[in-house]
Amino acid sequence: MQLHEYTSFDGLGLAQLLRQGAVSAAELHDAAQRACAAVNPQINAVVELWPADLTAIDHAAPFAGVPFLIKDVAVTMAGRRSEAGSRLGAGHVAALDSHLMTQFRKAGLATFGRTSTPEMAFATTTEPVLYGATRNPWNVSLSAGGSSGGAAAAVAAGIVPLAHATDAAGSIRVPAASTGLFGFKPSRGRVSNGPAMDEIFSGLGVQLGVSRTVRDSAALLDCVQAIMPGEPYVTSAPGHSWLSQVSVAPGKLRIGVQRAACNGARPVPAVDAALQDTVRLLESLGHHVEEVPPALGVSWPAFVHANAGIWCANLVPWIDGLAQESGRTASLDTLEPATLACYRYGQTVSAVDVVAALDVRNTVTRQAGALFGQYDVVLTPTLPDVPWPLGRYGEKEEQLDGLGWTARLFEHSPYTPLANVAGLPAMSVPLTMSNDGLPIGMQFMAGYGNDGTLLRLAGQLERAAPWGPRRPPVWAGN
Repeated sequence: MQLHEYTSFDGLGLAQLLRQGAVSAAELHDAAQRACAAVNPQINAVVELWPADLTAIDHAAPFAGVPFLIKDVAVTMAGRRSEAGSRLGAGHVAALDSHLMTQFRKAGLATFGRTSTPEMAFATTTEPVLYGATRNPWNVSLSAGGSSGGAAAAVAAGIVPLAHATDAAGSIRVPAASTGLFGFKPSRGRVSNGPAMDEIFSGLGVQLGVSRTVRDSAALLDCVQAIMPGEPYVTSAPGHSWLSQVSVAPGKLRIGVQRAACNGARPVPAVDAALQDTVRLLESLGHHVEEVPPALGVSWPAFVHANAGIWCANLVPWIDGLAQESGRTASLDTLEPATLACYRYGQTVSAVDVVAALDVRNTVTRQAGALFGQYDVVLTPTLPDVPWPLGRYGEKEEQLDGLGWTARLFEHSPYTPLANVAGLPAMSVPLTMSNDGLPIGMQFMAGYGNDGTLLRLAGQLERAAPWGPRRPPVWAGN
């Protein structure tokens, strides 16, 4: 299979070729390996490869034989390294498949490697000391976003059509926006994090993936949404497939537009112009669109403080566990300055502090519930700026404590954390390009459990303003 052929299909398309007998799983695996060899030296998205197990692929599975990559955090594959992008965890081998990995196998996905993540997934750029910076296929001097930056860069450059990703403050949506992909964050409780975890960061984090087409993300959600034994809570599945919703017209939606972020930041001119283009597109599709002021129900400093407390408190047992397993000590020799600062900050967070932070989460969630009583969907830019240059994000990180690092993360991505705190479905849609040839993503959020509303809208937008033909300069099919 030639690379220009391999990269012209999405995941469902490749699986259909396999079922038709036009290609074998081995040929798909070989094409993915060659695609990685062609572009990964330029973007540093994939940190480890291994031979995929092609012996037990169910040809009837939705993604039968489709090459797939998992992020170096949250999901685990028995016998394979899971290092969380950290020198502290370097060499750590997972003892078991996570529930999500089991679902990936059942979906027919042929996993053959790991993608890079910032250390402990604690940044919205991907520049870990352990493996070095992941570069954006649209401009290799720029960040691919994070924390799923390796996944996004790999998909954007054509190594795989879709890849596993996680999102605790925007880590699916930020890299999707940075690299011109579709990134869907499902509602809290749809995808299992077990059995080793019940929640990611006390419910802030979810898992799914990034993809070039809407239908691949929808089909992936169909494959992985499953009630596993011992789940702390579940968001029940609908009576239809998510994939079916992509081709269903969304009807006339009430869409609120938030130009300013909740911290008062406004988008740079290129992003603001993209937002206005999106508003016009939505109006042309028959939707009612009006501007609505941002509102969290709490002050921005209180919002950041609550998130810092939850994040950093959760980080402490994670790092302590890695230290115990590796025999290493948490220090500047094993952790980056910002991660160590967040760890030390987390050690000062009391149980009372965590309860207070969860009270803030409740206030924000109630405010969001009221907002989505008025609007079906809320539109914002995914990011207020185009992708940042590599190195900018980590400037003077050694001077920051855990609260300061969280504030920097939220300054970079102020629109995305609301959906995590409130458990909402949200997506970044690559509707626009800047005059400099950089992708600009638009974020759409819906009320809790209303994932289908977003997927129906995403399908409509993909048909009205298709982004599939766009190709970055670093592209495996060239």
